[in-house]
Amino acid sequence: MSLLDPRAIIDPTAVLAADVEVGPWSIIGAGVEIGEGTVIGPHVILRGPTRIGKHNRIYQFSSVGEDTPDLKYKGEATRLVIGDHNVIREGVTIHRGTIQDRAETTLGDHNLVMAYAHIGHDSVIGNHCILVNNTALAGHVHVDDWAILSGFTLVHQFCHIGAHSFSGMGTAIGKDVPAFVTVFGNPAEARSMNFEGMRRRGFEEDAIQALRRAYKIVYRQGLTLDQAMADLAPLAVQFGEVKIFLDSIANSSRGITR
Repeated sequence: MSLLDPRAIIDPTAVLAADVEVGPWSIIGAGVEIGEGTVIGPHVILRGPTRIGKHNRIYQFSSVGEDTPDLKYKGEATRLVIGDHNVIREGVTIHRGTIQDRAETTLGDHNLVMAYAHIGHDSVIGNHCILVNNTALAGHVHVDDWAILSGFTLVHQFCHIGAHSFSGMGTAIGKDVPAFVTVFGNPAEARSMNFEGMRRRGFEEDAIQALRRAYKIVYRQGLTLDQAMADLAPLAVQFGEVKIFLDSIANSSRGITR
């Protein structure tokens, strides 16, 4: 039995691995490549140029690889690249890039993008991230590995969301979120660090305590950011996790959420 439902519309130039499944009434456009083991549900629209890796699952009513509504976009050839083992749930929208930035939107591996989430043009999502229902990323957003954005999180253009960070439900993020930091509110405010997430991922307790100290230096001692970063430097030499936290602050271009 064919794995491609006869009611699906598949452009003859699309390249699908032999075991790809496509459900009824889905549309696979020109310039789409889909790797082995990937399952495309019913009523999905895939537009190219888009490359989708192996063992992904895309659920019904998602629109993946569509043109961006960014007014700068004039139909240039841009693309979307999706890695392996991602789950893209119902009604998700992911747009391709623009030539004013990377000309590419990127989703890494082992991510869960839940219902009605949006990933805007030129955004870069790392690995093992979770975007909960109705999370919306504007264009040019970077989300590092293991970040979790709770439902209805909104992220402004050009923000950088650090590794292992966490946002609470309904958070509106307008500045960069350093690695490991937990933010809540509208506008977002730093509340703590994602200590529970670290423990679940097997972080050593001494590293967690070092990050707890690092957080207090930045957020609780009334220091300027330059003073706090100077005080963090010795701890960052001792603990790689603190260096990740420090680097995410040092590399911020929009200022950090405090």
